[in-house]
Amino acid sequence: MKIALHKIGNKVSNEGCGFSDTELNISDDKKDLLQNYFLGSFKSEETFHFYSDTYLTNNLIFGCVSEIFEDHRNFINSSKNIGNILYNAAENPRVQGGELFVVYFQAENENEVDKIGIFKTEKREPFLKISPNEIDPIEVDKGVSLVRIDKAALIFNQDKETGYVLQVVDNNKNGDLYYWFEDFLKVKQRQDEYYHTQETLSVYKQFITKQLPQEFEITKADQAEFLNKSIEFFKEKEKFDYDEFTNEVLQDETVIESFSNFKSDYEQEMQVSVSEAFDINPSAVKKQSRGFKSIIKLDKNFSIYVHGDRKLIDQGTDEIGKYYKLYFEDEK
Repeated sequence: MKIALHKIGNKVSNEGCGFSDTELNISDDKKDLLQNYFLGSFKSEETFHFYSDTYLTNNLIFGCVSEIFEDHRNFINSSKNIGNILYNAAENPRVQGGELFVVYFQAENENEVDKIGIFKTEKREPFLKISPNEIDPIEVDKGVSLVRIDKAALIFNQDKETGYVLQVVDNNKNGDLYYWFEDFLKVKQRQDEYYHTQETLSVYKQFITKQLPQEFEITKADQAEFLNKSIEFFKEKEKFDYDEFTNEVLQDETVIESFSNFKSDYEQEMQVSVSEAFDINPSAVKKQSRGFKSIIKLDKNFSIYVHGDRKLIDQGTDEIGKYYKLYFEDEK
């Protein structure tokens, strides 16, 4: 593992940069600690690729990592160039300066590929240094927390022609949503199984919660059923097929036609293509399902969580007002 460490300030505040001319020389145990710290940042299977508004070769970070992959002797100079690009990308005074680590991870076996990591630390967390035998045994200091890194990008040496494969994390946006992803790296999400699963569930949820109530007389309980059935479909199936999904989940031809129109309008407005056949990614389903909570909120008094059979919920009105009637077998 090769490591270059540079200090990058905020350009707007004229903080400047400090570049190292040599690789970081540390003990093996510290290398192991840093490797776990760096690679532990990536929890999601969501992936990205470099892009450019003109030619891919005009993406500056793409050019730097390509130089390193092609010849390891470019490592230090290219890492400095990455630092300069990062410094020039800071057009917001709220972007915090910090340490920039550029790391080269060599593949350990034939099933892996070489990787380049770009990591930035920004926040300083207070910690205690305890020396029981001293007169003043407790000292307060500030440093970088090993719990999670502020900003990270991991570039895999594969699919170069389409902008490589990246994992990207920004845990400290600090008032600037675009600095790391757009201004510095210039990346877009790759249209793989994770993307298609995520996008389809997102479009469907918008249809059920926003469009469907405008076109049809539908209760909150009916919406909850549609949401539950869709998540169950994605959890049970390995592959997504549009016709199979709409026939099993939406069922009604008029509703299916409405969803088809909504999807077409969404694709045109967002300039994307929502695939109608793909392998379902379980990680994307798990993440999206957190937003598919089927909750019926009744004034400020009650909330009904709907997990299953719509037929066990009855809705009506009597002399007192509106009501929901729930049928069940066991009370726990």
